[in-house]
Amino acid sequence: MRKNILTLSFLCSALLLLLAPCQRAQAQQASANPTAQPTASLTESDKISRLIYFVGNLQGATFIRNGGEHTPKDAAAHLQSKLNKHHAKIKTANDFIDLLATKSSATGEYYQIKMANGSTTETYKLLQAELARIESGSSH
Repeated sequence: MRKNILTLSFLCSALLLLLAPCQRAQAQQASANPTAQPTASLTESDKISRLIYFVGNLQGATFIRNGGEHTPKDAAAHLQSKLNKHHAKIKTANDFIDLLATKSSATGEYYQIKMANGSTTETYKLLQAELARIESGSSH
């Protein structure tokens, strides 16, 4: 009996040692890419992070803010800056879209996105669709 317990203990320890690198890699991937986290455990802050990540990684898109054109990375940085400044007002991902990512607080002009295919849409519409996708748990 004691021999079986020692063998089982050894096997469990060996398994944990084998799994440790996988767990570290998974944790690193999740921190580098906020979309890697399972949707069931997402907080509102996680959803907002995913939305900003989504904006920053829209290939071939151009963001139009107050008449100027901006890269996806610049647009994401702008949204992050607005979030940092007004975080106390934002309780949900919908608040983020409605209060910060819809229009300019300076001019009232709606933010727009020109997609790689040439179509243009208001940013809030694209973010609402992306939030619905995030909350449904479907992947891109």
